[in-house]
Amino acid sequence: MTDTRQTEGTVPLGPDQFTGPTPDNALRDADRDAKASMVAADGTPLKASLARSLRRQKLRALMLVAPLLIFVLVTFIAPIADMLFRSVQNEIVVDTLPRTVAALQDWDYESGEVPGPAVFDAMTRDMMVAVERKEHTRLGSRLNYELTGISSLLRQTGRDVEDIGEVQLDAMVGLDPAWEEPATWAGMLTTPDYREAAAEWAIRADEGGRLFDEPPPRMELAEAAQALPLTADAYTDFARTIGTESQDSALEEEPWPLVYMSLVQDLRQFPAAADAFEGDDGARLAALVEALPTIPEVDTRAAFLEIDEEWADPQVWGTIKAFSPPYTPGYFLSAADLTLTPDGVEAMPEDERIYRTLFLRTIFMSLAITFSCILLGYPVAWLLANLPARQANVLMILVLLPFWTSLLVRTSAWKVLLQQQGVINDILVWLGLVGDANRLVMINNVTGTIIAMTHILLPFMILPLYSVMKTIPPSYVRAAKSLGATDFTAFRRVYFPQSVPGIGAGSILVFILAIGYYITPEIVGGTKGVFISNRIAYHISTSLNWGLAAALGSILLVAVLILYWAYDRIIGIDNVKLGG
Repeated sequence: MTDTRQTEGTVPLGPDQFTGPTPDNALRDADRDAKASMVAADGTPLKASLARSLRRQKLRALMLVAPLLIFVLVTFIAPIADMLFRSVQNEIVVDTLPRTVAALQDWDYESGEVPGPAVFDAMTRDMMVAVERKEHTRLGSRLNYELTGISSLLRQTGRDVEDIGEVQLDAMVGLDPAWEEPATWAGMLTTPDYREAAAEWAIRADEGGRLFDEPPPRMELAEAAQALPLTADAYTDFARTIGTESQDSALEEEPWPLVYMSLVQDLRQFPAAADAFEGDDGARLAALVEALPTIPEVDTRAAFLEIDEEWADPQVWGTIKAFSPPYTPGYFLSAADLTLTPDGVEAMPEDERIYRTLFLRTIFMSLAITFSCILLGYPVAWLLANLPARQANVLMILVLLPFWTSLLVRTSAWKVLLQQQGVINDILVWLGLVGDANRLVMINNVTGTIIAMTHILLPFMILPLYSVMKTIPPSYVRAAKSLGATDFTAFRRVYFPQSVPGIGAGSILVFILAIGYYITPEIVGGTKGVFISNRIAYHISTSLNWGLAAALGSILLVAVLILYWAYDRIIGIDNVKLGG
């Protein structure tokens, strides 16, 4: 009879276990004691020693795969992540025009009015800095993708914007020539420690020449400079820019007109700021405050309109505001034949909608190429798998022969073969299949691209098919025939199902290669046979619109993943193999 009594704090007993000194319990206790007393050769408990050994094995395995893992991360994962980031990155606007972007937040595009004076003042300051840093042309190229003509507008403004502060510069120098001296500004606005560090840096820069790459010392403003916020900000930009762009020192270069204009604006707003300075600086600023009524005021809005009347167009300012966030969906919208405007998302003009057509054409032609490779490659692979070794080796050499020829040479050869006065049309005319006046048009269209790319990608279909067919025992088909099946039935119900994994592997390989090809379509496709990859290459190498190229590439990647998922759902990715 089973004793199910248990003492408090003990492990519950099973139905076949007894409490007390039984032979089974004695064996269990002995086994437990033996395990607890087992130690390794170095005296450590066996359990701890085994755990340490397993950790070492895992570490060695990780070290073995680490080079491959790093290679994949650097050459595959990192470029894809960078592409995805570039497809939404839009920091150039806010980095180049930070004050303007902030001022535009309170402006309503739907009012139909041009922004107020504060926005034009901010734009003046941003443009003067951007011109010195040579960033306004890059900004113009970016915004020109969204609004045609804004690039030339920013270039024109960059040539003339410095003239806006010249009138105040001349007035101040006429009042006191010391304002023209770099030492006047440095002594008034910076600390002695900064001036000492800047002087030493300038000496090293002169000695280092063009190879000198040490950044200029960090600006240290004097305590009194806080009374002149616009001036301090402009002078800091001036010192930092000339140090990084041309390796010049603020102690030796006359400030920009922006600095003069900022000082006049500060003193007009805070006349008492002159009292924060002592000695010659204080006296000079006090004299400037008294002379302010004689110094002309600058109407930045009128100055911008004098440079170019396009600045009176609210759409220009609306475009700047619409693309001011650091991240934008604008590239993806352009890739879908849409555009982000100040009024919202709108469809592009009909004659500019090309990307949807290109995406559909790319998918259709890639599927057509894959299907044609299956039709042509399946019989060849069957022959390779069933011919005697000698004949199969000769046929395999012919299959691999295209790999030994340059892709450019093969594509150029098809261009010669397919043209209307080419070899194929000449043979058809000689055979009388077509008339001389009705030669086939097989180049610079979809037909030429499919023919050329089928030839190029055919080996990538044959080899997976051959590797799978080689593993199919011929006895299976013979057994089916011996049971009364016809050749077609034996093929359809026995042989073909076993070759489906090879078809799947070859189809995925050919399709993914085809969807990303751009050299062959560019040469033989003309305007009607090019892929979306051709536009990606164009934006990367010619238009330099990397954001749009990244967006197109991201959409293409997603399309491939969706098709891959659909294939897995319908056929099953587990059925894809290369033999065995």
